[in-house]
Amino acid sequence: MLKSIKKFVLLGVLLAAAAVAGFAWVVSSPIPLKTPAIDFNIAPGSGLRSAARQIADAGADLDPRVFVALGKLMRSEASIKAGSYELKSGVTPQQLMEKLTRGDVTQAEIAFIEGWTFRQMRERLDAHPDLRHDSKELSDAEIMRRIGASETHPEGLLFPDTYLFAKRAGDLEVLARAYRAMRRHLAREWANRAAGLPYGEPYQALIMASIVEKETGRDQDRPLIAAVFGNRLQQGMLLQTDPTVIYGVGDKFDGNLRKRDLQADTPYNTYTRAGLPPTPIAMPGLASLQATLHPAESRALYFVARGDGSSQFSRTLEEHNQAVARYQRGGRR
Repeated sequence: MLKSIKKFVLLGVLLAAAAVAGFAWVVSSPIPLKTPAIDFNIAPGSGLRSAARQIADAGADLDPRVFVALGKLMRSEASIKAGSYELKSGVTPQQLMEKLTRGDVTQAEIAFIEGWTFRQMRERLDAHPDLRHDSKELSDAEIMRRIGASETHPEGLLFPDTYLFAKRAGDLEVLARAYRAMRRHLAREWANRAAGLPYGEPYQALIMASIVEKETGRDQDRPLIAAVFGNRLQQGMLLQTDPTVIYGVGDKFDGNLRKRDLQADTPYNTYTRAGLPPTPIAMPGLASLQATLHPAESRALYFVARGDGSSQFSRTLEEHNQAVARYQRGGRR
């Protein structure tokens, strides 16, 4: 009887050792993949079993029972991070678990360019292959509500920059980050603004920054252009800036600004209406925000393009007319 018990115990020990050895072999062996590399997404709130299913669905031959047991052994049940991941041939379950607990996600990026309109931003978002297109069927106002904005008109309220994100992230997440970034930059620049500016609130400065952005891409000219428009506002002059008119024309604009466009009264026609337009006309970059809130010390009221990307600035209408005759016949500022 005693010999039988000893044999039974020995058999149990051997079986346990074999199981441990087998488990160790499995978790240290490469995971078979259907392709040399697979991409998968771990949804927020996923547990080990759910994560294993998502990985298996993406093309990995991963046994959820083994993965759950490994997670418990490594005390990683509550440590895996949501996000997008890439799994290549040769990776073992143990290495995969470490990858998930580190949050070693794959990233993509999207660039929003200074001077773009919100419509152009949406087109870029909709065409991006690595984003989840949650905003595609939403109105602009609904998008603003979804990203936590109090405003309903999005133009100018999103900061142009390159944003990194985990693959298959939602486009609303990217828009929310761009919105928060613009709020931070605008608040900081407004708090440090020069004295005596003709803007009663940050939003008015944002509108002007969008005009400065559209009027030039030349860093040296931005503070002078901001000074011209600020001087005009202070003296009650019309801004008379083409980009606002073009924005008001909208989708009908064919690249050729005509006399009838300048005479057609819209809320954005600064040839027919005094003061600032009702909203920004594009996304201003940081340089345009800074130029608007720290304009050059200048009494210029006019400028005209020289044709080489720079502008000629003038204090009087007579000087301006001479500059127009020299550089750009038919110029209007």
